[in-house]
Amino acid sequence: MTLMFLNGTAMYGQKDHACHSGSEFLGPAQTTAAYRFFSVRDEFPGLLPVDAGGRCIAGELYDIPDAILETRLLPSEPKELELGTIRLVDGEEVAAMLLRPDRLVAGDRLVDISELGGFRSYQRFLIANSRLGAVLGRPEW
Repeated sequence: MTLMFLNGTAMYGQKDHACHSGSEFLGPAQTTAAYRFFSVRDEFPGLLPVDAGGRCIAGELYDIPDAILETRLLPSEPKELELGTIRLVDGEEVAAMLLRPDRLVAGDRLVDISELGGFRSYQRFLIANSRLGAVLGRPEW
């Protein structure tokens, strides 16, 4: 079993949640303020450890059977991410997917969403902005 912090498309209600069905949900979790958080092409988020200027990032903690991790979850992860270790606010170190900037290609849209504190907050932000465009009669916003 692997204790794993999930912060993107594999969280509950997200498109890749089924990739780790059979895992035990342990509850919401938050990192220490040692990370920046990015949206990659608005497809998935990436957590990046930093020495300064980090923020606490919200996610979910799961106990994932190693077979599920190795055969279903990890193979479904984007190539720009790799398995690593992070620290939660309670001091516990757990597994998480980390952004590998060297795997990004020219033209990849990268947005720092750290100030929003999590992927769901970013998704709500995008929805709110799309509604704003409709209200203002500017659907391109």
